[in-house]
Amino acid sequence: MKADIHPQYNETEISCACGAVYHTRSTKQDIKIGICAACHPFFTGEQKFVDTAGRVEKFTRRYGSTKATRAQKS
Repeated sequence: MKADIHPQYNETEISCACGAVYHTRSTKQDIKIGICAACHPFFTGEQKFVDTAGRVEKFTRRYGSTKATRAQKS
């Protein structure tokens, strides 16, 4: 490798807003993140699928089933 052309690669801490701290190596010092694997809803099992305002039911009421429309056109 050529001398003096590569960035410094030092040990650093990645700090999450939830308080989790990860130690790794990077070219940046003391990285702060908003969400990590310890607090992300997908990884904690708290993920919820919310159908706000019943959009699927509203669509089927308004437009009906696609199978029924295709049968009428035939």
